[in-house]
Amino acid sequence: MTESERRRIIPLAMRAALFSVGVALFLLVLKGYAAWATGSVAMLGSLADTGLDLLASLVTLYGVKVAAEPADHDHRFGHGKAEALAALFQVALITASAIAIGWRAIVALGDPAPTASVDIGIGVSVMAMGATLLLLAYQRRVIRQTGSVAIMADNVHYQSDLLLNGAVIVALVLDQMAGLAGADPLFGIAIALWLLWGAFQASSNAIDQLMDKEWPEDQRKAFIEVAARQPGLKGIHDFRTRRSGSHDFAQFHMEVPRDLTVAQAHDVVEAVESALRRAYPKVEVLIHLDPEGHVDTDNPLVEADVTPHWFGKRV
Repeated sequence: MTESERRRIIPLAMRAALFSVGVALFLLVLKGYAAWATGSVAMLGSLADTGLDLLASLVTLYGVKVAAEPADHDHRFGHGKAEALAALFQVALITASAIAIGWRAIVALGDPAPTASVDIGIGVSVMAMGATLLLLAYQRRVIRQTGSVAIMADNVHYQSDLLLNGAVIVALVLDQMAGLAGADPLFGIAIALWLLWGAFQASSNAIDQLMDKEWPEDQRKAFIEVAARQPGLKGIHDFRTRRSGSHDFAQFHMEVPRDLTVAQAHDVVEAVESALRRAYPKVEVLIHLDPEGHVDTDNPLVEADVTPHWFGKRV
């Protein structure tokens, strides 16, 4: 990522994270009053989720700030994985909240208590859905401009809030207006399960990034196709990719004709790097130069029967 791109992306991502914190604070106050007024387990679950939203948004804000810092002497590959670490912290909070909400709902299911002030609960939920929709729209615009992984994860989390607030409305209507006393704790259990599912998805993405999982196959193929269009390039092998926050890394061995001079081979490498930089400005590329037909015998992937691949085949 160039310095100009970093100066453009950081303020946008920071503003989106700050907006998320502000919305979470607003909803926390609203839902706190609604949970006290209604006594609804579903509303209590939504309140707890909003409290976690606030913590998650604060962690996201810090993660975006740290991840956007340029590489330094102690972190030569940058600080992008701060976003993944922040996501794992959020997962721990969400999991603890889901367990507590589920337990409270199970207890209430055995001895259901009637909810009160259904109009307050529904009104607060509608206001919460409106504020969340505004936040989601702004986040989507920032994601299109920056590609921030942290804001993208926060956006997915707030999408689930729309469903949670909708579930609160349905639970209150069924509990008071339809007389189904067990509806509220049942929706509380559903919310707890939803939170656990969200925690699992968030942890999977964070772990994939921390474990340097390869890019999706279609992205790998598109990247190689850009390089393959450059003249003088005879083949690519040992292609490896990984992601760190909103920054990607790619490295590969590139083959050129054996009769090229060092200067000529360097020009070919420069042309490939320039083409990739234009097509993928957020990817840091590392290229190792090999003479045509060369095969590395000490490559553990080759020893595992993953042989070098050439243009027209999987790489």
